[in-house]
Amino acid sequence: MKVNLAEPRGFCAGVERAIRIVELALERFGAPVYVRKEIVHNRTVVDGLKPKGAIFVNELDEVPEGAVTIYSAHGVSPAVREDAKKRNLRVIDATCPLVAKVHIEVLANVNNGTEIILIGHAGHEEVEGTMGEAPERTHLVETIEDVAKLDFPQDQALALVTQTTLSMDDTAHITAAVKARYPQVRIPTKDDICYATQNRQRAIKMMVPTSDIFLILGASNSSNSLRLKEVAEGAGRNAYLIATADELDPSWLDGAKSVGVSAGASAPESLVQELLTRLAALGYDDTETVVYAEEDVEFAMPPELRDSALSHEE
Repeated sequence: MKVNLAEPRGFCAGVERAIRIVELALERFGAPVYVRKEIVHNRTVVDGLKPKGAIFVNELDEVPEGAVTIYSAHGVSPAVREDAKKRNLRVIDATCPLVAKVHIEVLANVNNGTEIILIGHAGHEEVEGTMGEAPERTHLVETIEDVAKLDFPQDQALALVTQTTLSMDDTAHITAAVKARYPQVRIPTKDDICYATQNRQRAIKMMVPTSDIFLILGASNSSNSLRLKEVAEGAGRNAYLIATADELDPSWLDGAKSVGVSAGASAPESLVQELLTRLAALGYDDTETVVYAEEDVEFAMPPELRDSALSHEE
């Protein structure tokens, strides 16, 4: 009995950067450092930063005036940035550069009098931040049915943007529905769904023919992890999203000769190794890495921490 291990899996460049920002901020400014929301959607990561001096808050009114404050990888709205200015907070922005790209697209288009159609999941922090750039001009759609409810005139200038962690297949269907209804809609020249989300979904598809079931490591509030589960299910396989190896129910494996394993972009590799150990104890001790792509993306640190990052590299 064997394990097919997806490559790539786990941390993406934006997540690695966000976690490193918290660590470097603690080194440079000392504890405590305040983080708005979870820095990334993974409890293991968050719990690992707390003992080092990171304090996680839901909103900025929980942060003492003037304190060092970090925005999560998912980005924030201009209203949050304004609130930080009023409270005189020393802000370090850990927004993923690929999320920031979508914010820039929104601003570039609304400045031209265009209405924005945003494909995304209501309530997700990334969507809240993106919509906050132009709340009166941004219209959220989650399904093809939502597209049918849009009532723009046919000559309305429109631009389409998406959340970075969506299902490629679902988004393609919704995008096609928008284009069919509004042929004039402007589409981003470069896909908004990030490279890591796409690579992890394609790796799952590549493993479907040789994997009887799938186990995905990731948090239940992690959009990209949930999408990996859905991709496997959409291909006709049972798939389970688990936060840690302890959540694995051995009965799921009944009759399965091969198990596909992957991890969402905010799940650390340590959780993958713990799951492989658990699977080996259950008889799945032959592991083969299935490589879809090699990832070598790196993002620069924010200006406030570049000196600290360079000293570590030296």
